[in-house]
This record gives sequence, C-alpha cells and structure tokens, in this order.
Amino acid sequence: MKKALIAMSGGVDSSVAAYLIKKENYETVGVTLKLQNEDYNYVNKQPSCCSESDIEDARKVCSNLGIEYYVLDFKDDFDKNVISRFVDGYLSGETPNPCIDCNRYIKFKKMFEFAGEMKADFVVTGHYAQIEKTPGGRFLLKKGAFDMKDQSYVLYNLKQNELERIIFPIGELKKEDVRQIAEENGFINSSKPDSQDICFIKDKDYVSFIERRLQRKFESGDFVDKNGNFIAKHKGIISYTIGQRKGLGIASAEPYYVIDKDMQNNRVILGRMEDQFQKEFVCNDLNLIAFDKLPDNLRCEVKIRYKHKPAFATLNQIDEDKIKVVFDEPQKAVTKGQAAVFYDSEYVLGGGKIM
Repeated sequence: MKKALIAMSGGVDSSVAAYLIKKENYETVGVTLKLQNEDYNYVNKQPSCCSESDIEDARKVCSNLGIEYYVLDFKDDFDKNVISRFVDGYLSGETPNPCIDCNRYIKFKKMFEFAGEMKADFVVTGHYAQIEKTPGGRFLLKKGAFDMKDQSYVLYNLKQNELERIIFPIGELKKEDVRQIAEENGFINSSKPDSQDICFIKDKDYVSFIERRLQRKFESGDFVDKNGNFIAKHKGIISYTIGQRKGLGIASAEPYYVIDKDMQNNRVILGRMEDQFQKEFVCNDLNLIAFDKLPDNLRCEVKIRYKHKPAFATLNQIDEDKIKVVFDEPQKAVTKGQAAVFYDSEYVLGGGKIM
C-alpha cells in the first residue's frame, strides 16, 4: 500500500483531499504545519492559516477519517522565509506575493522533508490544480478544472521531482462539490469560510504590520509626476502599490495612479490612466516546468498577478536566469515583485519574478 502525507490546513479543501486519497486506498497521514505565533492570528469571518482552531478542526477531521495526525512547528522557518521576505520586498519597492514563497520555501519543502522521515511515497494538498504525465515521462502542471478556483498560479515553482510525488485530489472538482462531500461525511469544517488575503496580516493592514515589525514609522515624502515635478506630499512610501488610485488624497480633475516608486529618494511617481500600461518587462528567479530550456520566441499567455487575465506575449531567455516578456498589447500595472506565470492554454510552462 502506498503511503501519502496530506497537508491539513483545517479548511474544507484539504479535509476533502484527505478523504478522497484515503478512499483510493492510500495509507494516509494528516499533517498540519504550525506557521504563526499566536499574536499573528485573529478571529473574524476570514480565518487566518493554521491557528489553534484550525489545528483542532484538522485533528477532528483526521479522527473522523481514522488516520494518524501530526502537528509540526515551523514558526521560525515561516518567519524567516515568508514574513521577512515579504517585509524586505516592500523595503526594496516590490509588491511581494507571500503565498508563493510559503508554497516554495515552507509547505512543499517541509512536507517532502517529513515524507522522507515517514517513508511516505506522496504528498497531497487541497490545491485546485492538476498534474499530468507525458508519454516521455515529464510531469506537467495544469490549471484546476474550473477557473473560478484555479490555484496553478501560486504553484509555478514546483520542480519535476516534486510534481512526480504530489497529488491534488480536488483539482477536477468545483468548490460546491467539495463542500457537499464534506457535509455528507460530517466534517466539522464543511461550511467554514475560505482563508483570504495574507494569512499573517489582520484586516489587510500590511503597513501597520511592517511598521510594528520594524519598530519604525515611514516618513512622508513627495508625490511627483513622471518628469519629477512635485505634486503633493505622501504619507509613507510603503503605503502605496503600483496601479493604486484610491487613497492618494490628491484633488484632481483627472485621477492619478501610482506608476512607480523611487525608494532611494522616498518618492512615489504618479501618472494618468495611460501611464499605467506597459508592453514589456524582464523577470528572473525562474522555474520552468514544461521544458528544461525556454524555446526562442516562445508564444504563450502570461499572467502577472493572481487575478490578472492571461495575455498573449512573446518570451525570450536573455541569460540563464532572466526572461524578457513582450506583450502583444500593453498590460496594466506590471508590478515589481509579483510573479509572471507562463501558460499554454491550461498548462503552466513556468514562471519568474518581475524585476
């Protein structure tokens, strides 16, 4: 009998994934990675990730299924490899995606390490994505069957040796189907709301979080136009993200948008609607899934943030760890630090971080 470790977040998706994999006659072991100190957690309608209540929910589901259950403490690793990267990203003018770093440096990495200790064959998660093996033996990452819940964007860093040993049991299901399965099996979390936004930040207030962590306030500076002309004062440079329009506090007949940030001089560069659009950029920190080396002049679709509609582009590798992306049509708010993920229809070709 094959052995599978299932990453249990305490939510309905991972619980149903555990149920489905056990139903396939795998020896199933539930694992929750405890990632946060209690002062990062909070209780509201959008629960944080892996709080004490999440752990208790996961434990009850595993008891319901009659499977072993472990809680592993990786708070220090999460702090170093996710939270610190998030803060450092903002300090360098980026808008980072901590969920991608969490999958890359914590969830899959630690689950595979524990799988080695437990002599487990597979790692299972409740992501809405799919894996396909080609006749040549290469493993491909595919979108979840239903776009509304597809999570392939945050998984583009998976390697071949990981894809070979990962199972996504709910990748072909709709969310309502997952909830129905949970309800039919009496899972305590069948109607539990999905986690939203950044799990370690309360009420989306990342500015206060960063200031508390660094024990400093960010000084006021200048809003300037793209030619460097003064427009107004801003309230602290980390308060603004590329493409932002609301909350600038500037009265103007035509709205301004954040188009860039000059961290060295503490200036936020503003422009008009048309100034937000960009046709090309370079990304680094690459991971390719569908091939070992990028073909020249590769035509594909590129997604530049989680909710961005993929747009057609041409890709060329300009050195070992850099790809130039040229869109057919300029795209709005290409943002440093976000992930650019490359798609061929439903298949993830790879991705990198926007420079």
